[in-house]
Amino acid sequence: MTCINGYDYILDCSYNYLFLTNIFLNVHRSQRAHADQILRDLQNNPDMWLQVVHILQQTKSLNTKFFALQVLEGVIKYRWNALPVEQRDGMKNYISEVIVQLSSNEASFRAERLYVNKLNIILVQILKHDWPARWRSFIPDLVAAAKTSETICENCMAILKLLSEEVFDFSRGEMTQQKIKELKQSLNSEFQLIHELCLYVLSASQRTELIRATLSTLHAFLSWIPLGYIFESTLLETLLKFFPVPSYRNLTLQCLTEVAALNFGDYYNVQYVKMYDIFMVQLQTILPSITNLPEAFAQGTSEEQAFIQNLALFFTSFYKYHIRVLETAQENIAALLLGLEYLINISYVDDTEVFKVCLDYWNSLVLELFDAHHNMDNPAVTTNMMGLQVPLVPGMVDGLGSQLLQRRQLYAGTMSKLRMLMICRMAKPEEVLIVEDENGNIVRETMKDNDVLVQYKIMRETLIYLSHLDHEDTEKQMLKKLSKQLSGEDWTWNNLNTLCWAIGSISGSMMEEQENRFLVMVIRDLLNLCEITKGKDNKAVIASNIMYVVGQYPRFLRAHWKFLKTVVNKLFEFMHETHPGVQDMACDTFLKIVQKCKRKFVIVQVGENEPFVSELLSALATTVTDLEPHQIHTFYESVGHMIQAESDPHKRDEYLQRLMELPNQKWGEIIGQARQSVDFLKDQDVIRTVLNILQTNTSVASSLGTYFLSQISLIFLDMLNVYRMYSELISNTIAEGGPFASKTSYVKLLRSVKRETLKLIETFLDKAEDQPQIGKQFVPPMMDPVLGDYARNLPDARESEVLSLFATIINKYKAAMIDDVPRIFEAVFQCTLEMITKNFEDYPEHRLKFFSLLRAIATYCFPALILLSSQQLKLVMDSIIWAFRHTERNIAETGLNLLLEMLKNFQASEFCNQFYRTYFLSIEQEIFAVLTDTFHKPGFKLHVLVLQHLFCLVESGLLTEPLWDAATVPYPYPNNGVFVREYTIKLLSTSFPNMTAAEVTQFVNGLFESRNDLSTFKNHIRDFLVQSKEFSAQDNKDLYAEEAALQRERERQRMLSIPGLIAPNEIQDEMVDS
Repeated sequence: MTCINGYDYILDCSYNYLFLTNIFLNVHRSQRAHADQILRDLQNNPDMWLQVVHILQQTKSLNTKFFALQVLEGVIKYRWNALPVEQRDGMKNYISEVIVQLSSNEASFRAERLYVNKLNIILVQILKHDWPARWRSFIPDLVAAAKTSETICENCMAILKLLSEEVFDFSRGEMTQQKIKELKQSLNSEFQLIHELCLYVLSASQRTELIRATLSTLHAFLSWIPLGYIFESTLLETLLKFFPVPSYRNLTLQCLTEVAALNFGDYYNVQYVKMYDIFMVQLQTILPSITNLPEAFAQGTSEEQAFIQNLALFFTSFYKYHIRVLETAQENIAALLLGLEYLINISYVDDTEVFKVCLDYWNSLVLELFDAHHNMDNPAVTTNMMGLQVPLVPGMVDGLGSQLLQRRQLYAGTMSKLRMLMICRMAKPEEVLIVEDENGNIVRETMKDNDVLVQYKIMRETLIYLSHLDHEDTEKQMLKKLSKQLSGEDWTWNNLNTLCWAIGSISGSMMEEQENRFLVMVIRDLLNLCEITKGKDNKAVIASNIMYVVGQYPRFLRAHWKFLKTVVNKLFEFMHETHPGVQDMACDTFLKIVQKCKRKFVIVQVGENEPFVSELLSALATTVTDLEPHQIHTFYESVGHMIQAESDPHKRDEYLQRLMELPNQKWGEIIGQARQSVDFLKDQDVIRTVLNILQTNTSVASSLGTYFLSQISLIFLDMLNVYRMYSELISNTIAEGGPFASKTSYVKLLRSVKRETLKLIETFLDKAEDQPQIGKQFVPPMMDPVLGDYARNLPDARESEVLSLFATIINKYKAAMIDDVPRIFEAVFQCTLEMITKNFEDYPEHRLKFFSLLRAIATYCFPALILLSSQQLKLVMDSIIWAFRHTERNIAETGLNLLLEMLKNFQASEFCNQFYRTYFLSIEQEIFAVLTDTFHKPGFKLHVLVLQHLFCLVESGLLTEPLWDAATVPYPYPNNGVFVREYTIKLLSTSFPNMTAAEVTQFVNGLFESRNDLSTFKNHIRDFLVQSKEFSAQDNKDLYAEEAALQRERERQRMLSIPGLIAPNEIQDEMVDS
């Protein structure tokens, strides 16, 4: 007893310390660490669990009980199968007895509810191991116990619910596929007893808590039980009887929603229609159809709000799977349309979660109607869409056409109301930078809301389908709403915003002629609205909407030069408007329009004396006078796109010279002054000006590509001299001032110039066409000022952009760079490795760029790697292993990709045996280490590819020399395959002592057998990760990332086939704008 009191005291003290020190973080840090350590030591003691029963029997402290159960849970998860049978049975019986004892009377059940809940969880964890094989009588025992008392029955319901959730909801990544299948079959086969118990409780009990617990358990079961238990028993009638009762309404509605979401053919259609009809009659009594649902939701209690949300879930689930049953009979049409009316009204409720539920369904319904309409030319697809499983016969196509027409007419009224809903509630697109804050002020957006962007994407897609179904109604509703803005009848910021976002979102969905007519009216009305509306904030909102709408319709602008010119001139006006966000949006919209209409600006249009680009360049200084530096850079990038569209080289060079006149003039003045006195370059204002000039050059280089050659040639050598001088200045400052000097604003500014210089060269070389003479002109002069400087510098003064610049150069000029690789290696390899291998945190940018450079060398200049000495190659391999051990995802993936390149290249080289004899086993060991480490889950796909490569290679016969060391292995193996098999079994057995030798052997044999089928190989490894318990109770979606990526690509291809679904600005094409 004294011992238990000691545990209580230690644990209570520890928990109290943790509680207090979590509140007062800066107080008692040593005590907090001490408390933490006590708990950890106790938990890590392998024999601690043997005290659990003793502790639970003796202690009164809830903290101690929970701690003991936590220890026990760890043992059940990871060591249960390795325990002796007597210990397992003893623990199982004890837990069962305590649960029955505590839940047998009302007082102890309520007082110890938290403790009982934890015991229930422990029991279910045991069941996952022992049931059905080692505990066949569990379900009959449980049902028998439930009939002895109402409180025991209530707790039995909680256990059944937990079990159902563990097996059906949380099993992926927790148990092997075989175990999941086994548990599902057991639950199915024994469900009759549970079903009878539930019906008995619902018909006989008057106890509210028990009925609620039973409904809650049923809710967990309904998604998977055999359908006969639902439709061929009194269950549905019972549920519908409970629906009108307020205290059971929400739970019953959740159960009915689960039933509505079942979809197993047409066998139970009659029962579904009957259920829907009774439900609708009851609903009109509970919530009359004339109720203002948004208002009712806003003013309702949490229960009433939950009811409206559950109602949305019920309708969307029912319609998703059974709407066709209601469509087919005339007597059901009225109830169907009434339900859809409810759902439209619920969709106006001001709650994000409720709206998401409704929106997902509207999106799927409209897509279904659109697909049938879109595929009318393909009867086979249409019959499939309509759920008709019949062979096509001549004459049937006309019948299908009329069926489709009838279906569209049936939903025409609902679809029209849905269009208005989408227009009124359209989410904000990413391009809009001007928002209303919580104080009602119009401000520039500071942070993107990803949820809103996802919602916009779905709403945009839905509205495009709606537009395809009826262009006229879409246009009519939008123009009517816009006219109300002009008249002032419906004018608010929000109304105008959502309307314009909706107008912009349907770009590309109409036929060109209709779109042109529609846009002329929209832009005209918006420009008028801008003229007649007073007030800075109002004008900012209208300006934002004009810019958004015009930016979405490049096809229209290309076809209407006068409109395009008016719009661009309006954007130039907005560039002088200092309201937050307006200038940014004007510059962004200008860039977007120019990218899609660039040819229009370099040809002489009808009625014009010169191309627009020439006119623009003449007024350039005035146009950009009010812009910030970053906005000027965007403007210059836009003009670069225009110049790039000019086909005449002389005109192109003339335009470029005029564009760069202001920055070049300033650059010339600075370099002139520097030649007289180098100290001039040290002035902070001069440094900022140099940085700004370089950034402007980078912006133009990014859009002009190869044609930027004349401009970069003009400043290149002076730029390298400035680079060298600033580099020396940085090194001297750091040498004199120590490590802290690198953090001063002066040094940071100097480094910004160096980085921008490297970025400018990299941008130009990357965007320029693959012309070897450009590489020959620019790479040799950089060797000493850039590479030599990197090697000579102190670590804190080395720019990571040097690494990415040379990676770009090698990726661009490929094998032509082989002769330069030794020089690059000598300058960057050793010194960078010393910087990044001390820990996983310092120099994060150098890490990723270093491995990107290594990968470029391995891919295009592999012969240069073969020439490395064995010590240098070992350094390379060690650095690759170090990279994929990294917890930073980008670095680990770059390391794994680099490793794959090296493995493939060495396999095809004459040094295959030599390389693999040295590195095969260490690579396999390291890959298994990261594969089974949950920090590296995102690399799963690449881990699998490396292992597959190794196992395929070892069985291919390409390795003709033994992988084992003859000096240390007493007997020779018949071949490398047998050796690697045995080595892998030993490796994994040592790493996972909780797995039996048979399990490990079976896994390794499976790897060799499935090595030629990547899908089977991958699934085999996934099961092993779950079985090894390394990945249990965690989010394992990264193990399935590859399949998800394929699904996304298929979806993109589908979207490309539907006009407007991918916005014109997102399609990477050279849009013809002749």
